[in-house]
Parts: sequence; C-alpha cells; structure tokens
Amino acid sequence: MFVFITVIKSLLIALPLIIAVAYFTLVERKIMAGIQRRRGPDVVGAWGLIQPFADAAKLILKETILPSTANTVLFVIAPILSFMLSLVGWAVIPFGETYVLADINIGVLYLFAISSLGVYGIIMSGWASNSKYAFLGGLRSAAQMVSYEVSIGFILIAVILCAGSLNLTTIVMSQQTVWYGLPLFPMFFMFFISALAETNRHPFDLPEAEAELVAGYNVEYSAAGFALFFLGEYANMIMMSSVTTIMFLGGWLPIIDVFPINMVPGPIWFGLKVCFFVALFVWARAAYPRYRYDQLMRLGWKVFLPLSLGWVLFIAGILLGFNWLPFII
Repeated sequence: MFVFITVIKSLLIALPLIIAVAYFTLVERKIMAGIQRRRGPDVVGAWGLIQPFADAAKLILKETILPSTANTVLFVIAPILSFMLSLVGWAVIPFGETYVLADINIGVLYLFAISSLGVYGIIMSGWASNSKYAFLGGLRSAAQMVSYEVSIGFILIAVILCAGSLNLTTIVMSQQTVWYGLPLFPMFFMFFISALAETNRHPFDLPEAEAELVAGYNVEYSAAGFALFFLGEYANMIMMSSVTTIMFLGGWLPIIDVFPINMVPGPIWFGLKVCFFVALFVWARAAYPRYRYDQLMRLGWKVFLPLSLGWVLFIAGILLGFNWLPFII
C-alpha cells in the first residue's frame, strides 16, 4: 500500500512537470518573439496552444537514427539517464508546507548529488556518439558544470548557516521574517548566474554552441533521444528556478503577511515565483550574446569562486560574532 501511494505521489509530480516543460517551450518562443517583435507560434490551435503537443508527436513519430560507429548501448542510455535525473531531483522540492514527496533532513545534499550525476548523461552522449562535435560538447559541459557547482555549493553553505538546517522546508520556514535574497543579495545574484551556467543556458550555452559545435553533445540524436535531452534540460531549468525560490525568495511564503494576500495557497505563490525566474532564463537567452569559453572559465574560477568563499566567511563571522548561528547553544 505504501509503495502504491508513493507511486501515485510521484506521478502527481512527474506528469504536471512534463506538461509544464512542454508549455515552457511555448512560453519561451512567445516571449522571445515578443522581444524580437514577431508573432511566434500561432498556427497550431488557438494562439498556438497545441504547438507543444504537435512538436512532441513529431519527435516521437520520427525514426530514431543510430549512428553506425556509435556505442549503441551508451548512446541509447545517455538521454534516458539525463531525463530520469531531471525528474528524481523533484522528490525533495517542497511546493508548500506539507506538499513534498520526501521531506528528508539532507535535502540540500540530495540536490547536490543529483546535480553532480547529471553530467554523466552528457559525457556518455558525447563519447558514445563517436563524433568530434559531440565529444567537444560533452567535454565543455563537464568542465562547465563542475566549475560552477563549486560556487553554487559555497553560496548554499551561506544559506545553510543562516537557516541552521539542510532540510528545504526548514530553510523556507526560517525566512518568515525576511527572505534571504535581501541580506544575501550578492550571493543571490551569483547563484542565479551560476544556475544559468549549470543548466547550459544562454549566455553560457557553450556545450551546444551552434556556431562551432553545430549542436554539441546531442548533435547525433534525433526523435525520442533528442526529445528526452530537451525535456531534461527544461526540467532542470524549472528545478533550478525552484531551488532559487526556496533558498532566497521564501518558497511558498507570501510577499507580505496581510489578510487578502496570505489567504492565497502557498503552492500558488511558489509557482508564481518560479515563473518569474523561468522568465529570466528566457530573457537572458534573448538579451545576451554567448560568452567565449575562456571568459566562462575565468568568471567561474577567478570571480565567483573567491567571491562566494569570501561571502561564506563573512556571513559565518557575523553570525558567530553576534552568536546568531542557529546550531550554537
């Protein structure tokens, strides 16, 4: 019975997430069309609302082409692994005070572990494709994700010091007085920029650079394999937006604690904040040119790493000096 309930809860998270990813692609195309002063998708269904389903049907019904020189087993497993890892991270994301699948006490470490494993799918696809473009894209992605995970880790350590817990629900509840995005605004800003790099999005989409790598690590993929990579990338963007909301914008907590506003259900507030960051992902794609690879590495190792480490020491010194560390008795 317990297993059955867990499966039902997992489906209640996974199915809406897949639908959200599908419509995220439509919203992205509409926002970019508005920025570039054009119409965007508007033929399939009213205002183009059925366009995501048409794209999904096209990808599923196309023939899956396996390169003759590829390592077939790893070539097939790579997109499946990337897609599954983009889903399992949602197990610890709290949408409300009681709306969470697994409210574990090491939720932050769990997210770290899943995000660290995510690079394996990309490396496998780049190597198994037996293509120079795919291999270079896989190497770029591995170096990029590892580089920015370090600064993301230091930034989250500062939030953990302030909250005194690795539990994501506890971190949200500790922001009832003030959201951490205000006193930790420089770290908040660095975290969002690092999230762009971690998800291989503009202006840090070097692993998929069309100009020099055609499409990077997924250049040899078509049909369902490409669709799984596509779904995994967009699901990771929504998850990083959710983590940013939880860590810095109070999760499901309302903006101000007044009667008409605090009666709105917490998951709705959570969804609105996530949509705000998702829109920022799209805006960054439309507004900024791609970085050079040496600029990307310099930003991660010579700017974000020392700044995030310095801020951790600064925050820890303030909390210790005023005896504000939550775990000090």
